[in-house]
Amino acid sequence: MTGFEAQPYARLRENLARRDRSLREKVMSLSDAASFVQDGMTVGVGGSTMSRTPMAMLWELIRQSRRRLTVARSIVSTDGDLLVGSGVADEIVTSWFAQGILWGLSKVMRHHVESGEKRFQEWSHMAIGMRFRAGAMGVPFMPIRSMLGSDVLKLRPEAKEIDCPFTGEKLLLVPALNPDVALIHVQRCDPYGNAQIDGLQFMDIDLAMAANGVILTTERIVSNDQIRRAPDQTKIPFFCVDAVVETLYGAAPHECYGLYEPMMRHMESYVARVNADPVGGMRDYLDRYVLKPKSWSEFLALIGMEEVLEASARGWSIYND
Repeated sequence: MTGFEAQPYARLRENLARRDRSLREKVMSLSDAASFVQDGMTVGVGGSTMSRTPMAMLWELIRQSRRRLTVARSIVSTDGDLLVGSGVADEIVTSWFAQGILWGLSKVMRHHVESGEKRFQEWSHMAIGMRFRAGAMGVPFMPIRSMLGSDVLKLRPEAKEIDCPFTGEKLLLVPALNPDVALIHVQRCDPYGNAQIDGLQFMDIDLAMAANGVILTTERIVSNDQIRRAPDQTKIPFFCVDAVVETLYGAAPHECYGLYEPMMRHMESYVARVNADPVGGMRDYLDRYVLKPKSWSEFLALIGMEEVLEASARGWSIYND
């Protein structure tokens, strides 16, 4: 399945019926959780831009040399750089692909797409969200007005214009997006996969419901009793989830609301490196920060304790002020 094909509803129902939805512990290591992602799959990535990006999970997929992935995310940042530049992803499906608001368009993406090595599939912000929403609802499409009259529509023959059968107005139908696996980072969850999200939820709830499997990385695993004390904060239910990985600073060097802000010195260094040389700079970064460290903790050590603690102080300040 590629990133723009809607799965038949009957097949989605069959996949859902086969899933193990029992209340069972799903805690495992990063390396074991990565086994749920196989070459050629469509992978949904939670969070948005530099917020709650499941960076530790992406880091592990690069280390395990996954290939030919189609990756879908509402707004892509340096995570897309790493997936394309490492050779893990062949196609990115998104509404925006930059290196973050501060640094503009991704030169890594431009190099690989303009050379024909990789594919970049652009939709509007609303369209990406509604594609995940259709996937979560188990319907093959969602009607929207977004993109009508836009040049983006000219790039997307998968979307279909229709006359509304009730009003006669022009509408656009966008196909459902049902990833094989979703990677989502959260502030906390229990061992069963009941996940609570602080701050903006982005498309993560729809993504979790649309995907055929979900891998959660979490800043901390808490007891089911603690989850039940605030049931209104539980956004992703256990029956969607296949793996739970406790990963402290699992969104680094991006941010995780309430816990830490982006690690800006590291980000500035990364952008300078890959903008100067999208191929060689990326190769050097991957060698130093992804392939050389033996663990996620070693990666954090390379960022530096001082910067990690500063990011934590800023994160707590925003949350508590």
